[in-house]
Amino acid sequence: MSDPRIRRAGVAVAALLALTGLVACGDGGDKEKDPPPEAPSTQTTAAEPDPGPATGACYVLQYDAAVAPTSTVDAVDCAQPHTSVTFAIGAIDAVVDGHLLAVDSDRVQAQVSSACPSQLLTYVGGTLTNLRLSMIRSIWFTPTVEQSDDGATWYRCDAVLLDGASKLADLDGDLKGVLDAPTVPDRYAMCGTAAPDAPDFERVRCSAKHSWRAIDVVVFDAADYPGVKQVRAAGRTRCEDAAADVAEDPLTFKWGYEWPTKEQWAMGQKFGRCWTAD
Repeated sequence: MSDPRIRRAGVAVAALLALTGLVACGDGGDKEKDPPPEAPSTQTTAAEPDPGPATGACYVLQYDAAVAPTSTVDAVDCAQPHTSVTFAIGAIDAVVDGHLLAVDSDRVQAQVSSACPSQLLTYVGGTLTNLRLSMIRSIWFTPTVEQSDDGATWYRCDAVLLDGASKLADLDGDLKGVLDAPTVPDRYAMCGTAAPDAPDFERVRCSAKHSWRAIDVVVFDAADYPGVKQVRAAGRTRCEDAAADVAEDPLTFKWGYEWPTKEQWAMGQKFGRCWTAD
């Protein structure tokens, strides 16, 4: 955009030369006059679009930052301690019926919260059961409103390793293929500080001090929550048998069952976990 002061000066110069030309004509002169100088103009270069994050990038995130919808934390060298690694990048589909939705709308956030967990298994390897018996989780971020206004349409999926209820563990590298083994390594496996129904129960990694271990999952196919009575009854035989199978003495063992609540079901957890004293 040109400077208005320059533009006004150019107009003034042109007017003055025109007036001079009229006077010269009145005097009978026929000398050609130079055309008025053009006012200089400036051009504004459009900002480069946000390139977005990159797969394989590592970050140092605290738990509160990991569960936030956006992140402005810079990536770090993956050779140094970090708590999250980006395993997938995608593009937000924010157009519905010809209307552009805000990046922080419920529909856009729901799209991303479904896309990232569904891609985590491909990254960490192994089976879905192994993943559900581990402390590995996916987190996700979308652009800030300002970044979205500048044209950013990416979403970012990171893998993290929980280290208790509200802490992330440091990662030595990435988590690619770490669950390919037949059993979940203790560094990633889910254990408990007490029985799953105990008041002081807390989920921890099995490499930490613990007294119970998650050993199997009970999956439900129903679309709607079946109710507490039904989901609780579904795991009794399954979990007791699973605990007997891993017990040193099948006649003396302890087992537990953690069934999904209605709230967990609504968030996508349609399975329960079997536990045994470890």
